[in-house]
Amino acid sequence: MIIVLKRDATDAQIDHVVKKVKDLGLSVHLSKGSERSIIGAIGDEAVLTSTPLDAFPGVEKVMPILKPYKLVSRDFQKEDSVIDIKGVKVGGKQVQVISGPCSIENKSILLEVAKEVKKSGATLLRGGAFKPRTSPYDFQGLGEEGLKYLREVGDETGMPVVTELMDPRDIDLICRYADVIQIGARNMQNFRLLKEVGKTDKAILLKRGLSATIKEFLMSAEYIASMGNRNIILCERGIRTYETATRNTLDLSAIPVLRELCHLPIVVDPSHAVGRWDLVAPMAKAAIAAGADGLMIETHANPEEALCDGAQSLKPNKFDRLMGELRRVAEAVDRTL
Repeated sequence: MIIVLKRDATDAQIDHVVKKVKDLGLSVHLSKGSERSIIGAIGDEAVLTSTPLDAFPGVEKVMPILKPYKLVSRDFQKEDSVIDIKGVKVGGKQVQVISGPCSIENKSILLEVAKEVKKSGATLLRGGAFKPRTSPYDFQGLGEEGLKYLREVGDETGMPVVTELMDPRDIDLICRYADVIQIGARNMQNFRLLKEVGKTDKAILLKRGLSATIKEFLMSAEYIASMGNRNIILCERGIRTYETATRNTLDLSAIPVLRELCHLPIVVDPSHAVGRWDLVAPMAKAAIAAGADGLMIETHANPEEALCDGAQSLKPNKFDRLMGELRRVAEAVDRTL
């Protein structure tokens, strides 16, 4: 249920409505917009049928939210959310680019790549310390040692850092080092993990599952939001189809669909979507044209010797060339980069 407040509603009137909703056993989520404020009442809305909330002072109208995802829907918040990560704003006019190697191999390689992508215009640094691999014999990441390298390099280059959390038992460890917690495609419906990151104040980069529908994707975001954390960034990274020419099938139509249904910023990961470095550039440009708020692009100084996903990683010189091309695309759709 959404309780829309009048433009001139006082703090006392808002507090009164909030207290009443809480007394009825519902969770309250107050959203203060540029024009007016609304209160989201989440829970068994049947208890509201006997309470005429629309008659309360300061209340303009009361509306049900018909979609199963409440807090992330456009019904709950009309304005686009902008997530501020140490001054890097994801969801505004500027398209943000997250870049770095798939996996942190050692500090020197990470630092080399970070300096190059920062010089080219990337604003956030990515790197995996715990790697979910299909084979148990593949490189699984450096663990805390890798997190330390990521934090040190991020601080040295002045870039906020993004890394993946796979296990709820590692959440305190990840929070000590990361600015953005990534939830990978394989964990999109790990609801216990989603609840745990929902209790943090970190920005969450939620990747779409391999075969997840848009509704399932948004329901996973709702799990995070329902625990109090609304600093959520959605990431389209391709879905599994019958096509074998690419690693996955990048669903660019998801961008305008998500834009219509929810207020969260949307990032696209063309690297994991296509699995081939030569296809990353056209898909990155197409993503900006379709309305993406950011890109996640894997870069490695020597992809041939990368321990993880070298085939989809750009060399720094190709990344730099791509950034120049992306700026022109962004300008064409009234964005900056």
